[in-house]
Amino acid sequence: MKQNRNSRRNNQIAREKLASILLFEVADPDLALVTLTGVEVSVDKSVLKAYVSCERDRYDSVADALERARGRIRALLGHALGWRVTPELSFQIDTSADEAERIQVALENVPSTLAVEKDEEGYPIAAPSR
Repeated sequence: MKQNRNSRRNNQIAREKLASILLFEVADPDLALVTLTGVEVSVDKSVLKAYVSCERDRYDSVADALERARGRIRALLGHALGWRVTPELSFQIDTSADEAERIQVALENVPSTLAVEKDEEGYPIAAPSR
């Protein structure tokens, strides 16, 4: 989505209000230790897409809890924002932290074949035979 100063400001305001609501207003134990990683508000402020991250084994329970609490969160957010339109909420599980961890593990476990000396075309240089 194209960003300008006004949309970035709206995203920031909505992120702060939504994070506060998730932290202090919603008492669902399935939403404990959930991190709000980003918010995108449409230009007309009718749709708010929120990205949340959590532990890999809790994706389904967190998604279900957010779906159950969507109406309450939307009502609280509409009151907190004070915009003319209360945005429709869309929650997405952010898996980028898990992907980064997977890449880090892959980089730590580099296969020994990568250390073999190669020519300019990428083929292994044969060891001299004795």
